[in-house]
Amino acid sequence: MELEGAKERLKLFKADLMIEGSFDDAVNGVDGVFHTTCPVFIPRSNDDVQASLINPAIKGTLNVLNSCIKGQSVKRVVLTSSCSAIRYRDDVQQVSPLNESHWSDPDYCKRHNLWYAYAKTIAEKTAWEVAKDNGLDLVVVNPSFVVGSLLAPQPTSTLDLILSITKGTALLLIWMY
Repeated sequence: MELEGAKERLKLFKADLMIEGSFDDAVNGVDGVFHTTCPVFIPRSNDDVQASLINPAIKGTLNVLNSCIKGQSVKRVVLTSSCSAIRYRDDVQQVSPLNESHWSDPDYCKRHNLWYAYAKTIAEKTAWEVAKDNGLDLVVVNPSFVVGSLLAPQPTSTLDLILSITKGTALLLIWMY
């Protein structure tokens, strides 16, 4: 498939969220950056969660933002976070509707093994701190469900959930509000 105008206007760069400076060339000279990726493979064991989910979410966000700051041309960064970064807390029923001042409680997330929510919360809070400290214009969206093309060899946990529902193999969905 060829996109109209791609030869003239589209440049592709290879980058790795976990490698500092990996996005330097990609953001050099651009006005805006959309940071839309985060690992969503949630390991079945808590033993692997730090290395496979939490560190990549936080470090990946930092690496993109640091490249934007280093490049000095970026006027705005749009970060795709998650409603998971704002809705998991003991008092959620008393504070509805949620707004920009609300955050998921990291301790609550840890107690309930909500590792994706924990990672997204810490990554977004870190992004806001870095943006403030460096004068970077940051906008964050917190969607409730995002599904995209499968780039990894195995389904992400979100896609795994959808597949289990469509196959009729979903055992139990627990939404903690």
